[in-house]
Amino acid sequence: MNQDIETMSVNAIRVLSADAIQKANSGHPGLPLGVAPMAYEIWAHYLHINPKDPKWENRDRFVLSGGHGSMLLYSLLHLFGFGLTKEDLMQFRQLGSLTPGHPEYGHTVGLEATTGPLGAGVAMAVGMAAAEKHLASIFNKPGYPVVDHRTYVIAGDGDLMEGISSEALSLAGTWNLSKLTVLYDSNAISIEGNTDIAFREDVSKRAEAFGFKTLYVDDGNDLKKIAAALDAAAADDSAPYFIRVKTTIGYGCPAKQGTNKAHGEPLGEDNIKAMKEYLGWPSQEPFFVPDEVYDNYHRLAEEKAPAEEAWKKLFREYSEKFPEMADKWKHYFTDEDVEKLSEDPSFYAPAEKAEATRASSGAVINYMKDKIANLFGGSADLAPSTKTDMKDEPFFSAENPSGRNLHFGVRELAMAGIANGMLLHGGCRTYVGTFFVFSDYLKPMARLAALMKLPQIYVLTHDSIGVGEDGPTHEPIEQLAMLRSIPNFRVFRPCDRVETEGAWMEALKSKDHPTALILTRQGLTQQPNSDAKKVSKGAYVLEDCAGTPDIILIATGSEVQLAVDARAELEKSGKKVRVVSMPSMEAFDAQPLEYKESILPKAVRKRVAIEALSDFGWYKYVGLDGAVVSMHGFGASGKASELFKHFGFTVENVVKTAESL
Repeated sequence: MNQDIETMSVNAIRVLSADAIQKANSGHPGLPLGVAPMAYEIWAHYLHINPKDPKWENRDRFVLSGGHGSMLLYSLLHLFGFGLTKEDLMQFRQLGSLTPGHPEYGHTVGLEATTGPLGAGVAMAVGMAAAEKHLASIFNKPGYPVVDHRTYVIAGDGDLMEGISSEALSLAGTWNLSKLTVLYDSNAISIEGNTDIAFREDVSKRAEAFGFKTLYVDDGNDLKKIAAALDAAAADDSAPYFIRVKTTIGYGCPAKQGTNKAHGEPLGEDNIKAMKEYLGWPSQEPFFVPDEVYDNYHRLAEEKAPAEEAWKKLFREYSEKFPEMADKWKHYFTDEDVEKLSEDPSFYAPAEKAEATRASSGAVINYMKDKIANLFGGSADLAPSTKTDMKDEPFFSAENPSGRNLHFGVRELAMAGIANGMLLHGGCRTYVGTFFVFSDYLKPMARLAALMKLPQIYVLTHDSIGVGEDGPTHEPIEQLAMLRSIPNFRVFRPCDRVETEGAWMEALKSKDHPTALILTRQGLTQQPNSDAKKVSKGAYVLEDCAGTPDIILIATGSEVQLAVDARAELEKSGKKVRVVSMPSMEAFDAQPLEYKESILPKAVRKRVAIEALSDFGWYKYVGLDGAVVSMHGFGASGKASELFKHFGFTVENVVKTAESL
């Protein structure tokens, strides 16, 4: 292969990116123009992928953390034959196109993750590498490395300014994710100017402190130097690698290269003309790529296909020699275990006495750990409190990658991003845990999970003023409304063990949305009429009256017992009262109108909702004539029992509120 065709192939990425951004009159040309050589080198000569089978299990993973440079990816996917046409590139950033402004997983074939929030791609790449290491330790046998692939991530200055990247890279080093390679697009430019204004540390030394081996490429246009660094990383499985590549943002555009003006606006027609002249491009026609360049990419793509065929042959031999492992593989890569668990009557066993729902959840986790082979989860340094550890199971570590428990340390944001990467990788059924009030720290990655339609599970405990003595800094108020507001996200706040089991099952069965389980610190009375199967409906009648009720009390979690007690008092004065347990607003909203009417009939306008958190969102259920017993401040420090009385979560106040309607 002569250098000229490779240079032209690199420049094809630049030209297509610049033309698409110009046609859209929107986008970020700086990254694609500067990063094109290293991206080409990775994709052409290192990335084990097959464009004809983008979901091949043992493919290498590539993540562009700076998702604003999406045209780099779209150009590569087009040139390597993943199905993106030139017409798709021409529709960049247009409504309904396959080339949206930032990469969207599941929308465009060949993308491994939705990126855009800076640093998120770094965390997800760490999760992919962790999943590879974990699965390799379980499935690989001597001579049969059926799980053996690398994860590459390109990250820029902005990615590495964000705290999530430091959190994630620290764990990558701690876990010794030796098949992770981070390429740092070091161009020293951010939107506001030179990075010296806010970013002066030696990032390579930071990576070295995290446990990475570091390399430096002083010319981001030199394919041989980039290849030498990638060779060194690929040949050494003793540590993850961090390769700083000195690049020029907007390279090839004489008027803008090396400046912040190249970052986030089209180059302009005159500058694109000058760029093509500077690069020696053979035509000024927009989106023109010479046939010999397409031929080169076609040849490179064809050369990649045999790697998958060789793996399939290896896996067939592996399956014949180790049939029990082939069977185990099915358990890891299908929903077979969850389907069996959903039909297991022992899964739905009630508790015998009052119990915190965090403890109920812990019991569920430790029952299903032996039923779901690929369950893989942990907590942000709170497992003893969140009850998220699997008993008698080792912890995942550099020394024991087969462990199924995860220590994330005090890193909620990276924890959520890494867990997303594990799900994106495949083969792992993940959950993460922390105190509910700290869901603020993980929310951006929970939002990405919803956007990517990932069935991530969040175990969020200590769910209200029931936290007690720790006071308002640790007592969640507005967080439930925040999570409920995320599109394609389901929240369950169960009232006892049975509802917790139902909520866990709904989370496990999800294929296209994340789920949060909101759980108590304090013990809750077991409800004799709670129903795990009805949890899937989002709301159901827990206690009822004869005929049409005068009043409907709606409650979740710890306040369900309060509603039951208030019903008993109201009935003493001749009121007919229905109690509705509503563990999930989102699940209830998804039900047919007939079901919703059967639970909350329009004719009954006297309704009281009871929840020891913000009232935001409740009025769509209680209406203008109803009321909500809720929190209107940040809580206080004291015994939980006293706090509930202090803030009006008493039978007397609920009865008074109902009678005032």
